[in-house]
Amino acid sequence: MATSFLPEPYSHPYEIDPKYAKSAVYFCCEFGIDQSFKIYSGGLGFLAGSHMRSAAALKQNLCGIGVVWTCGYYNQTRGEGREMAVQFRRKEYAFLQDTGIRFQIPIYGKLVWIGAKFLPSEVFGTVPMFFLTTDLDENTPEDRQITQRLYDNDPGRRIAQYTVLGAGGARLLEELGVDPEVWHLNEAHALSAAFRVLEKHDGQVAEVKKRFVFTTHTPEEAGNEKHSFQQLLGASFFGGLDEGTIRHAVGLTDDLFNHSLAALRLSHMANGVSKLHGEVSRQMWGHYDNICPITHVTNAQNARYWKDRGLERARENNDLEFLHQRKRELKDGLMRIVADQTGKLFNKDVLTLVWARRFAGYKRADLITRDAKMFQQLVRDSDRPIQIIWAGKPYPFDYGAIETFNHLIRLTTDLPNVAVLVGYELELSRTLKLGSDVWLNNPVVTREASGTSGMTAAMNASINLSTYDGWICEFAEDGVNSFIVPPADPAMSEADRDRHDLEGLHAALNDRILPLYYDDPDGWWALVKKSMDDVLPAFGSDRMAAEYYENIYA
Repeated sequence: MATSFLPEPYSHPYEIDPKYAKSAVYFCCEFGIDQSFKIYSGGLGFLAGSHMRSAAALKQNLCGIGVVWTCGYYNQTRGEGREMAVQFRRKEYAFLQDTGIRFQIPIYGKLVWIGAKFLPSEVFGTVPMFFLTTDLDENTPEDRQITQRLYDNDPGRRIAQYTVLGAGGARLLEELGVDPEVWHLNEAHALSAAFRVLEKHDGQVAEVKKRFVFTTHTPEEAGNEKHSFQQLLGASFFGGLDEGTIRHAVGLTDDLFNHSLAALRLSHMANGVSKLHGEVSRQMWGHYDNICPITHVTNAQNARYWKDRGLERARENNDLEFLHQRKRELKDGLMRIVADQTGKLFNKDVLTLVWARRFAGYKRADLITRDAKMFQQLVRDSDRPIQIIWAGKPYPFDYGAIETFNHLIRLTTDLPNVAVLVGYELELSRTLKLGSDVWLNNPVVTREASGTSGMTAAMNASINLSTYDGWICEFAEDGVNSFIVPPADPAMSEADRDRHDLEGLHAALNDRILPLYYDDPDGWWALVKKSMDDVLPAFGSDRMAAEYYENIYA
């Protein structure tokens, strides 16, 4: 009989499935578990939250370690001129249990107190989870602020945050008296845990490698975080290890420390988060020596959390009439939010297109608007009308992305059928998927490692309109379960590529999607049903959580 590796009172509340008996700990900077628990920024957190739910459903011997971010990511609101505003507010979570565990770790040469909160499995249906904090009376005001904001804009404080998550998480496991067989770094934020293990085992790199696995979500080398090695030494990121031991462990020959490269050299297995991203990652890192093998486990989302039961019942019964009826009901909920936020009255019988995810340059939120004449023709067509909604959170100090957000607000102010929403968190994300007819996704190809929002949209009877990137390459059949913009020639200039994709989006909408929706409703709902059939179980997180045990942890 397989039993939980965690001691009472933190052990798993279920009998471990023997297939998943190997003990594992999952480190992540953010977890999107529930709307009430605001410790996530977006896709990485949504993915991690789904993983924790599926790991519990599959009865896996896994626990999660994260951070209680006192002010979360940020509250996204509107300013007096309707522009996006950023607010930081303290959050309290009565459902977290204080473990009473307190310990100190060195950060910038001084000892900082770390406390541990516990999230029991039964609260949100996850595996047992621990969340670290420096917001303790024992600490100075400066040290209490280390865990105040997710992805703090101060580089020095971010290093301190990574030290809390990694070295602090490793120290917590020591306090619990456990040494899991698998230490899973979901992104390299918790890499300092590897150096804690290295220090504990007297510099024996093999002891680290046999425990650690690494998931990378970043398909460009420039997007992988780097710091000065001397800065990291000064921040106590490596604990008490001497410089020679550290350099030897990660093959460092200069002062530039690449966190992802170090994780690849301290793990025995790594993975990208889609088939395409796995290929891109092997090309990106393959010329470095002494890295571990890189495979892929395609990201997925938890269907039990995300999908609407009524839509799923219609799918199971092949009842396209009820599928249409239920979708109209769900669109009404989204229309009310649009009216409440913007004063615009949308129509649930009009095709509704949604772009909603993190605002970042490569995701090209405004792409469809960049030809003013084409955009105006699209949104002012009275014969085949369309409604468009944008939502998403830029990084709070990414002023370029914030300007794109505000530009869209200004651009659409006088358009009654186009809206920009604020407050993009779990619940708004779910409502947008329930209420959308078309889910727009147009990143620059190969720059979206996976993307998962389109998966949960498809679960809820929304059709993907996408460039051919990330998970879409494994799912899409153009015109059968989705609509795909033909890939641009890689030799194109950036401007020509964007123009190609812009014209591809408008062509898909004007020539294929709008005619099908309005002129052939039976064909439309058959395509919706096919999309729903195809997205599960392949892109449900039960499959993903099982694959991590079978292909990565093994």
